[in-house]
Amino acid sequence: MNDYFIGIDWGGTRIKWGAFEPGKGLVIQGFLDSIPHDEMSRNLERVVAQIQAVCERFGRLPKAIGLSLTGVVDPQKGVVLLPGKVRGLEGYPLVRELSELFGVPVIADNDGRAALMAEWKLGGAKGRNWAVVFTIGTGIGSGVLLDGKVLRDPHLQFGTQLGHLVIDSSADQLCLTGARGTAELLCSATALTLSIRSALQRGLPSTLSDLYGRDPRLVDFKTIIEEGVAAGDSVCVDELERWTRQLGWLLINAAHAYAPEVIILAGGAMLGSKYFLPALREHVNLNAFRYPRGQELPVVASELCETSGVLGACLLAMDL
Repeated sequence: MNDYFIGIDWGGTRIKWGAFEPGKGLVIQGFLDSIPHDEMSRNLERVVAQIQAVCERFGRLPKAIGLSLTGVVDPQKGVVLLPGKVRGLEGYPLVRELSELFGVPVIADNDGRAALMAEWKLGGAKGRNWAVVFTIGTGIGSGVLLDGKVLRDPHLQFGTQLGHLVIDSSADQLCLTGARGTAELLCSATALTLSIRSALQRGLPSTLSDLYGRDPRLVDFKTIIEEGVAAGDSVCVDELERWTRQLGWLLINAAHAYAPEVIILAGGAMLGSKYFLPALREHVNLNAFRYPRGQELPVVASELCETSGVLGACLLAMDL
């Protein structure tokens, strides 16, 4: 019987999971809605149930389990610093608990770095030595490949904190990091959603006004793209253009810091990539300082779509 590996990508909105067989790829995958304000025990029970279901389908335990987690992650412990995104995850001995429960090796890493691993081995960074990957969703994760090496450091943060770069220090909102105007506040999927809701709250006319009136939570990123931007709604289009420029400045900062051969964008926000990616590329290549002059920096959507975190977690497990 062939070995298989389980990957869990635990985000602020969804908990994705999958089973990976070498030579076959992801043979089983699924997701759960994350309950960010619930007790850790409830979310963990749901994750454990999914792992058990996978084991039952295979009729045996996986060789190892990998975890892709948001925040500052210790590979042997789990999340050690996470200011507020998923209640109870910070400091929870997730790696040890799952290892003891299933009796197999378990390893964890930051979700941006896990996505980079997946892109480097299986996706758009394959064959490259210099790359930056962004995961754009509830927040912004990042991973950096520098001279053929995945950036890691004793403080567990190298290359994963680009979402915390300050893009506009004059912005009003305060980030979980304690700074104002960080990338997470200005160009995550959550940022676009909140900016549209704010416009609707102020009474700006929009095709989404009635929906917002029924329940503001119905105006999420997917709805904004599919029912607002796609319909040419002026509020949604204007806010998306502003959001795209802010994202562009983040990518330019990454280009100046790491000189990548390619920047790969993954995560839930790529649902709307056809509406913003061309303008984003233009903005980056117009403003990035690169040599030789005029050499284009590729900015591409991940071909792995929303599976990069799960695949990265599986690859981590395979390295144990």
